[in-house]
Amino acid sequence: MSAPPGRIGAVLMAYGTPARAEDVESFYTDVRRGRPPSPEQLADLVRRYGAVGGTSQLAARTADQVAGVAAALERAWPGRFVCRYGSKHAAPRIEEAVEELAKEGVSGIVGLVLAPHYSSVSVGEYLERAGAAAGDLGLPAVFVEDWHLEPVLVDLLAERVEAAFGELGVSPADPAAVLLVTAHSLPVRVIESGDGYDRRLEETAAAVGAASGAGRVQVCWQSAGRTPEPWIGPDVLQVISSLPGTGATHVVVCPAGFTSDHLEVNYDLDVEAAAAARAAGIAWRRTASLNAEPRLCEALAGLLQRAAAELGG
Repeated sequence: MSAPPGRIGAVLMAYGTPARAEDVESFYTDVRRGRPPSPEQLADLVRRYGAVGGTSQLAARTADQVAGVAAALERAWPGRFVCRYGSKHAAPRIEEAVEELAKEGVSGIVGLVLAPHYSSVSVGEYLERAGAAAGDLGLPAVFVEDWHLEPVLVDLLAERVEAAFGELGVSPADPAAVLLVTAHSLPVRVIESGDGYDRRLEETAAAVGAASGAGRVQVCWQSAGRTPEPWIGPDVLQVISSLPGTGATHVVVCPAGFTSDHLEVNYDLDVEAAAAARAAGIAWRRTASLNAEPRLCEALAGLLQRAAAELGG
């Protein structure tokens, strides 16, 4: 089916980040669904941001990604798409992005989240909000739910894995070399509900491991929330610390659940995981983030084009 006549609105969504240091408390409160953080929690987050320059790279990196996807759509389908960015926890909000597209006179909405692994409590919440906003405005909407096995994604991650092992001077197939593939942890109850988020990361890890020739591949998790309930494990820091006992001497961490540099890559991995590797006596690298890699932007544009075809009727 072909897309309906008129321009199509494309909303690209991401988590969001505070624009300034003074915005951290309000951002954290929003993340906590309106519950202000304790002074200790706030101080810890401020410290983490301070360690990576005061604020996260996420806003700038996401803007570059949105611009890259918009440019790819324009090249492939001139004048047909209008792109906007919507954030879950910061301005501009997802709903604001959809409203802006409606004001542009679009005939329908397509969208995706700039994270490849679907979960009902992460990507699902973004899509619900965007869909509700579109529905309130009388606009049909189609969303890309999941793209964790998109061939370009697998190829790009595999290339970065090979490059990282190359920097360490070992082959990915070396018996003493380990590839750890990570994503943001979620509460165990989400997985127990049959959500499938953990399975999707395992599928990505298997595909990237095969494409890169890695001999030892393990899925692990990072950046678990600070709540009393159990979160998915094993944690990447614990896994790194245990590697000497397995005969490993080199490790590459591939944060496949994230597409851009931000706090959970630049602090949780570049600071904390790097420190864990040094303490364990393990040579380590983190794969370079995808950010606004042109091939990724082209692939995401293709996913949005296919979603637009579903708007026809």
